[in-house]
Amino acid sequence: MKIYSLWLAFLPVFFQSQCESLEQKHHDDKAIVAVLDEIHRDCPKITRKYALPGHTVNKRHLWVIEFTDNPGKHEPGEPEFKYVGNMHGNEVVGREMLLALGVYLCQQYKAGNASIVKLIENTRIHIMPSMNPDGWELATNYFNKYHKHSWTVGRANAHDVDLNRNFPDLDHIVYTEHSRNNHLKELHSKSKKHLEPETVMMIEWIIDNPFVLSSNLHGGDLVANYPYDESISGKLQEYSKSPDDATFRHLAEAYAMAHGSMAREHKPCDMDNGDSFAKQGGITNGAKWYSVSGGMQDFNYLRTNCFEITLELGCDKYPPAEELSFYWKENKNALIHFMWQTHTGIRGFITDNMSNQGIANATIQIQNVTDGRVIDHDVTSAHAGDYWRLLIRGVYKVTVRADGYVPQAKCVVVINPVHTLAKRVDFSLSAAGEENPAVQAGDDSCEKMSVVIKVTDKGKDKGKEKAKVKDQNKAKGKDTAKINTEDLHKYMWAAGQQGSNWGQSEGEGAFIENLVEDAPNRAKDDEYYWENVDDLEKLLYELEQDRDF
Repeated sequence: MKIYSLWLAFLPVFFQSQCESLEQKHHDDKAIVAVLDEIHRDCPKITRKYALPGHTVNKRHLWVIEFTDNPGKHEPGEPEFKYVGNMHGNEVVGREMLLALGVYLCQQYKAGNASIVKLIENTRIHIMPSMNPDGWELATNYFNKYHKHSWTVGRANAHDVDLNRNFPDLDHIVYTEHSRNNHLKELHSKSKKHLEPETVMMIEWIIDNPFVLSSNLHGGDLVANYPYDESISGKLQEYSKSPDDATFRHLAEAYAMAHGSMAREHKPCDMDNGDSFAKQGGITNGAKWYSVSGGMQDFNYLRTNCFEITLELGCDKYPPAEELSFYWKENKNALIHFMWQTHTGIRGFITDNMSNQGIANATIQIQNVTDGRVIDHDVTSAHAGDYWRLLIRGVYKVTVRADGYVPQAKCVVVINPVHTLAKRVDFSLSAAGEENPAVQAGDDSCEKMSVVIKVTDKGKDKGKEKAKVKDQNKAKGKDTAKINTEDLHKYMWAAGQQGSNWGQSEGEGAFIENLVEDAPNRAKDDEYYWENVDDLEKLLYELEQDRDF
């Protein structure tokens, strides 16, 4: 938690002082449209208001406000992000937070906030305040009639269907048919479930846009929930890992740590299962909490390139309007920080080496060189050959394949400096039969690159928390230094969060890569040695100044 505290201290805190144009109240459907219209009038060059094709059961629109420097179309190379609120109509905090977020983004862009300007100019952001306006009306009418809120009334849509159980159950297909864990396009049609109009609209939106990252905002507890949502065995509670479990944990932690209290000790919500998520850092695997089939977050992951998590924003599903300022203060920093996670991992273009034209639908496969494991979830390139692959820091072998082309692979060090663009890794493919500079089987370049970041099981078991650095290895009579690899792993992660000068230089991570190339490293138990003591000491010194481990 200390790792986040420094940069959090520099983020601005506001609600009414910088969001005065948004009245502190619960906004009905017409009021939502009015707020979105006002945002667009204030920031016409960077916003667009639009509605998804179709209508809800009660003939309402699902409205979206888009933020980007070129609204209305996908810009090649620019990742797309979405927030979806109010999926359950009686869970209203997300609905109001997203309206406040839209106002804030517009105001801060106009004010020249460098971080917000950079985010908007390098991301296409879609914000949907309400996915279930019919349910919201049911919940609100119930309150107006009985002067109390119901735990269930308005949760479902006007057909009394829970929309977060109404998506095609792709988890079941993966679990029972042992199918691959991505892009289940041909298996999507196997679902015989009747889909509600809101679900159909969302599915078309999810498929038609190259979303990279997403979150849907709920209420009733305080936790960041990540896939899989459905248990593998059918048990009511069972940790069910996706292939990208480590990345999803990072994404959930990114929100929870930046939230005002999600990852900190707080009074648990009065739930029957007695969970106290603060003890888990404010995050949970969905199926470990309780199993859900037909959920939207798993559909995003298994049907498209999009990684989605579910955010529970508080115990009270429908709090009084006067408390909304408190919720905004708690969530504002986290909402911004989570959008920046769209720019973690790697990005780039996949092109034909002769025509330089982008290659659509190429597959990007990732192997974690640290443990040798292939992540069984490929992403695909968009129409212009652009792609994005969310990854935590580490060393990876990235292999690109496309019909009619020779596969190509590259080895990549991912550092992920905070609030910077993802590392760019382009691929130029040769037509089948031509020579291609791909990494060949048996090439140890990836393994060499992984030396400085590899964490051995022995190092983990020791659980060392302090780096133990020696300026010289006197016994060997050489000018060497050594450091436990688990500790170096932590230092490198901190470097990525801190974004020190060498980490943000041209060709991100060049400093680390140079350590690999310049220093003859050799393993001894769980330690590695650097002949280049100056480089190692520079690394440790810079990080010690900024981080308290």
